[in-house]
Amino acid sequence: MGKFNSFEEINSWQKARVFNKRIYLITENTNFKKDFDFIRQIRRASISISSNIAEGFERNTDKEFIYFLYVAKASAGEVRSQLYLAFDLDYITKEEFEKLLESVTEISKLLGGFIKYLSPKS
Repeated sequence: MGKFNSFEEINSWQKARVFNKRIYLITENTNFKKDFDFIRQIRRASISISSNIAEGFERNTDKEFIYFLYVAKASAGEVRSQLYLAFDLDYITKEEFEKLLESVTEISKLLGGFIKYLSPKS
């Protein structure tokens, strides 16, 4: 479980929390407004990142925590893919796309490092 007392102390969870808010705010803009299915999907995928970090931590075993970190990392990949579509459809600007992509890529890298740290050494 690392050296954390709660999932709120985990850097990747903290960054995912901030990222979630950014996704919610950006999907409120008028370009997104009419695409309800896409809004729900990108929000769900974003929320899945922080939620799986929290759920895995609360399982209290490294094995289960690692599994949920992989799920969170996969959700980060899903959001990355959706950001490309949002940009291609002109729902977000190039600047918004680049900032969001940078954030979710950083979260994914943090998760990958955390998984490696927690994984049993051979």
